[in-house]
Amino acid sequence: MNTLSEIADVLKRLKSAVIFTHMRPDGDTLGGAMALHRALFMLNIPSEVVNEGDIPEKFLFLEGMKGIRRTPSLDADGYICVDSSDEARLGLLQPVFLAGKKKGKVTVNLDHHVSNTRYCKYNFVRARASNCENIAELLSLMGVAADKLLASYLLTGMITDSGAFSHGDVNGDTFRAAAACADAGADVGAITYEVFKKQSKARAGLYAEVIAHLRYDLEDRLAVALVTQAQLAKYGLKQDATEGIVDFALSVEPVEVSVCMMEVKRGQYKASLRSKGRVNVNEVAGVFGGGGHVLASGCMFFGAFEEVYDRLRYAVAQRLPQ
Repeated sequence: MNTLSEIADVLKRLKSAVIFTHMRPDGDTLGGAMALHRALFMLNIPSEVVNEGDIPEKFLFLEGMKGIRRTPSLDADGYICVDSSDEARLGLLQPVFLAGKKKGKVTVNLDHHVSNTRYCKYNFVRARASNCENIAELLSLMGVAADKLLASYLLTGMITDSGAFSHGDVNGDTFRAAAACADAGADVGAITYEVFKKQSKARAGLYAEVIAHLRYDLEDRLAVALVTQAQLAKYGLKQDATEGIVDFALSVEPVEVSVCMMEVKRGQYKASLRSKGRVNVNEVAGVFGGGGHVLASGCMFFGAFEEVYDRLRYAVAQRLPQ
């Protein structure tokens, strides 16, 4: 693996760059990518940020988010992947990335997931509460001083992936990085409100309905929420409206593992997993081809819901302390 100093030197030598974010983007991948995009702009290096789908509305309060493209327009010499543990996480942009890699473009992987496969020529992977902490350190090594907008991008990622600084992997480094962003003008209160608190009446209705039907198992140590396509249609919402539902059950005693199963289409479910720390949900997700962090991971399931539920239940049961 490369050092951040080596990565900084590589990026400063680029003539142009495309910055890839992962499918179903969250604040960490978007914030990190946009911060890097702005830093390269300050260094007079043309770049653009791409994502395969729609950007969740709650992040559009940040200047520039609406400019994220579905596909690259630059024939850049550098391809940078932010917060993506493997190429598959790029979704529909995976073939674009792989084609560029085959052509010899400079590929850079900046991530914080323990499941990262080191798929680029240059890789920096360090487990932290958010990947934006890694990006912040990288930009400092590149000689870029954060302005208010750049700091706001970074702080959005830090707040999002740390659960507003509440997750078990938050440490002093997290707060020091966040403090630097606040010193540069980022508004903690405004970002927290936009990312975690602000919601529509429709989203509040969906949340209440899903939480009212939580399913408890394994002596109440496992809690599973199900969000169906019918429910999303009922409230007129998109898939990104389900973000945060998984965190509720983790506050319930004696729940050790909380899972939100979102129906993507008939027979396919996206699972978000959270743990209080006694169960490694990265291992659980890994059983089904997913991954992420020890405390927060994700994967996809295929099949009828009750069959999917049984497979998930067994995988969690195998890892619960007796």
